[in-house]
Amino acid sequence: MSRPAPRLRASGAGDIGVLEFAEEVRRGLMQAPRQLPSRYLYDALGSALFDAICELPWYRITRAEMRLMSRHGREVWSAMAPLDRVIELGAGDGRKLAALLATRPHEPSRLRVDLVDISPAALESAARAVTAVEGTQVVRHQATYESGLEQASGRSPRGQALVMFLGSNIGNFDPPCADALLGHIRRCLRPGDALLLGVDLVKPERDLVLAYDDPLGVTGAFNLNLLVRINRELGADFDPRFFAHRALWNSRESRVEMHLVSTRRQTVRIPAAGPAVDLRASECIWTESSYKYEAVQVARMIERAGFEAASMWEDESARFALALCAVRPAPA
Repeated sequence: MSRPAPRLRASGAGDIGVLEFAEEVRRGLMQAPRQLPSRYLYDALGSALFDAICELPWYRITRAEMRLMSRHGREVWSAMAPLDRVIELGAGDGRKLAALLATRPHEPSRLRVDLVDISPAALESAARAVTAVEGTQVVRHQATYESGLEQASGRSPRGQALVMFLGSNIGNFDPPCADALLGHIRRCLRPGDALLLGVDLVKPERDLVLAYDDPLGVTGAFNLNLLVRINRELGADFDPRFFAHRALWNSRESRVEMHLVSTRRQTVRIPAAGPAVDLRASECIWTESSYKYEAVQVARMIERAGFEAASMWEDESARFALALCAVRPAPA
């Protein structure tokens, strides 16, 4: 579970954003099975609910990543010295980046930090966390991963850059799209740059399902809020009372899936997105996938993108990996 951001802009960014949101909703609900784009889970309320999910005992990704950052942060700085810029894709609330910055050896020069996120609320929160760390200069980019990285990396003269892609955000992309995104990141980087990649690993099914269907119902509220957002921004008439949250482990595809299940036969009207949608009782709308990896698969994925794993650390209790990926030199 994370903030995926394919190429299209998030809604809420003017009329064009709303039109794109409507078109993606229309297109997704016409598919079989019906789908809704997962990045639209993150409006202001959705972002707040996701931050709450990260505090739940059953969702261990954030705490595992924070531990790895604290244990191995100095190794990251040592491997990257001298480092001129840090770019975080999917900045979230900024806690993990602040934890890494806290391990930075004292440096006389200021460090530029570029925060990339489609959520204004997340950018605001991350900027507060990072500016509290002495010696940082923060630049915000409300954009998708691809366009934000292009803006942040640019072509102006600079020193070495570290791109951070944490929280197992890569798991929200199916394998071909994950390869394409990592390849794009590699093409934006130069010799001496690196990628710090957080990846959730395969673990027992019970643990995986509890992380995405917690007993307190916070993840369910997070999922159902997508319908509330569609009602507000596209004039739809979804009634969340007649939908249930469901999470399941698809072992064949190695992913956790989140669905919204219609609890009765119903017709939903979405004026901005075209014809009404007739839903059967028990029919599902697929809202998110979170792919999980084995460590060897992480290494292969990194290599396919043109990186080499300089270091890979694993939190064994939570089955989570943090990989420092160096730009592989071009063949002579």
